[in-house]
Amino acid sequence: MLPTTPAKRLRHSLMLRLLALLGLLSLLAGCDSQLQPMESRDVRFQGQDFTVVSLDLHRESLSLHWKNPDTGQPFGDIQTLREWGAANNKRLMFAANAGIYDQSFSPLGLYVENGRTLVPLNLFRGNPAAGNFSIPPNGVFAVYPDGHAEVRTSTQFKADNKPVDWASQSGPMLVIDGQINTRFVDDSNSTKWRSGVCAHSPYKVLFVVSESPVNFHTFASLFRDKLGCRDALYLDGTISQFYIDGTGYAGAPTFMVRPYAGIFAVFANQ
Repeated sequence: MLPTTPAKRLRHSLMLRLLALLGLLSLLAGCDSQLQPMESRDVRFQGQDFTVVSLDLHRESLSLHWKNPDTGQPFGDIQTLREWGAANNKRLMFAANAGIYDQSFSPLGLYVENGRTLVPLNLFRGNPAAGNFSIPPNGVFAVYPDGHAEVRTSTQFKADNKPVDWASQSGPMLVIDGQINTRFVDDSNSTKWRSGVCAHSPYKVLFVVSESPVNFHTFASLFRDKLGCRDALYLDGTISQFYIDGTGYAGAPTFMVRPYAGIFAVFANQ
């Protein structure tokens, strides 16, 4: 029933307009939140700088991309993936190279994309040609059908025998059950730009890239002592870069970057 007096009708009209305005503002805020850059921050640890990107898997959908589904050709780099996303009305919010690959630019270990295992788990050990991948133990970062993520050693992952939606095997493990990989030397002079990942909690994932060369022990210590990760996995070094919407690229200088195999990505619909 409509209000019966002019004053009441005016109040009723103003209330309807206010509700409509609030609804519009809520809608705009919801749209804008989908296009906000990933939560990223600069962290200084033991005199060195790092970029840390935090993903909430309740809110952000993390995926893996190796080959363009339209052409079958590898994306190879973040910019090409970004352009493919734009052509499909998807805005790239975050991207990172996924892990170590072989001379044919194929993932060296397990690679699962949208539930399909494109490369099987690789438990071969001691191959010097595999470089860091062969430093025991290597591991798997995986996102499961219920949306939660885990970092597991490769043998643990095999023993779990659980289906996954997305997974990339790399190595070595940086932190295992709260302990720094015993293969790492505290004062090692083997330094490179490095990237890694941990599942800080089941639905919170941290990606980290160094802004200058760093040794394995310092990088692992950052994950354990500064970020509070109990299990963390090395992704790659020297060529590692992150793309963060609204910020640009972090990590290794562009002239160091070479073609990637798998690429982690978060897209938002435009």
